[in-house]
Amino acid sequence: MEKQDHPAPAQAPQFRYYDLVMAAFVTILLLSNLIGASKPSYVTLPGLGEWSFGAGVLFFPVSYIIGDVLTEVYGYARARRVIWTGFAALLFMAFMAWVVVQLPPAEGWPGQEAYEFVFGNSWRIVLASMVAFWAGEFANSFVLAKMKVWTQGRHLWMRTIGSTVVGQGLDSLIFYPLAFWGLAGWPPELLWQVILSQWLIKTAWEAILTPVTYLVINSLKRAEGTEVFDTDTDFSPFATSSNRA
Repeated sequence: MEKQDHPAPAQAPQFRYYDLVMAAFVTILLLSNLIGASKPSYVTLPGLGEWSFGAGVLFFPVSYIIGDVLTEVYGYARARRVIWTGFAALLFMAFMAWVVVQLPPAEGWPGQEAYEFVFGNSWRIVLASMVAFWAGEFANSFVLAKMKVWTQGRHLWMRTIGSTVVGQGLDSLIFYPLAFWGLAGWPPELLWQVILSQWLIKTAWEAILTPVTYLVINSLKRAEGTEVFDTDTDFSPFATSSNRA
């Protein structure tokens, strides 16, 4: 019988820095949610007085910038995998915090009350954080990927800022009402002020760091030798394909 040669199956490209970008994304996501999510702070603005904002806003937007990098360099499908990884990490963090808070403190340890205050987030805050992250990150990645196709890869600044306006706006609009509406210390006027502040500050962060985003994206594209356009991608958050539909 004559032996037939069969073409070898196409192999997925091997990226040098994809796992490191994923690690940075998950690290910033966990730390910003663990340390800064539930503390309101303020700045004094001339003519306006005290203007409140959530303390986590100083660092959480970096996760969106990394999300932009992931989508722009590696494509929506690989960004989707990272978003689900971050979601799983948030879920485990919430479970671990609940278990540790519930454990009885050793006799004589004075920190239980403070520990519960910092780490004993209610189910509302945990749920709000998870839902807001999931919706905001997928919206951010979807908008950026679509805009890249529409603009044929031009105007990166427009894509990163435009996707942030949508993603961060959705994140803030979901998280704060779901987590704090009706709670003592969170009157409606403070709540909406924080929502608006979060949205504006996050978008401003994206705009300010645009030169850094350009530098990182261009460096990674050169290092990875890739330019991904999501023309045939399945944009469902629940798709299991590693790349195309």
